[in-house]
Amino acid sequence: MNPEPAGLLYCNCTYAQIIDPAVKAGVLRRLCDSGRSFEAVADLCEMSARRDPALQRLARQPGVKIAACYPRAVKWLFASAGTPLDPAQTEVVNLRELTEPAALERLLAADLQPNLPADKSPASATSAPSSSS
Repeated sequence: MNPEPAGLLYCNCTYAQIIDPAVKAGVLRRLCDSGRSFEAVADLCEMSARRDPALQRLARQPGVKIAACYPRAVKWLFASAGTPLDPAQTEVVNLRELTEPAALERLLAADLQPNLPADKSPASATSAPSSSS
């Protein structure tokens, strides 16, 4: 039995307009042509600002590939909306840096390559080394 493919989420980055329009259009067109089920949203930044409840549903998928911008930005967009992504179950395909063919290769690949950055929160006071001698 083959494992179920990861869910696909495509962000059109409508408001910030930071992704090359040709890359966005090409990726969206090829996703449509692929026959794979995917969800397209206008703008994850805007959804995060509104704390859109759909983000919670998207974050709870057992495995998800997100076509958007930088993995660190996507991670914090979901976290700031109160619905953090599971780092072990999320791959962000960076449309700002990848070409259309490279982005599609990752989006349509059967495997999931989690790539959210590690948490950068400071160590708690209880884990800090003692300064007493």
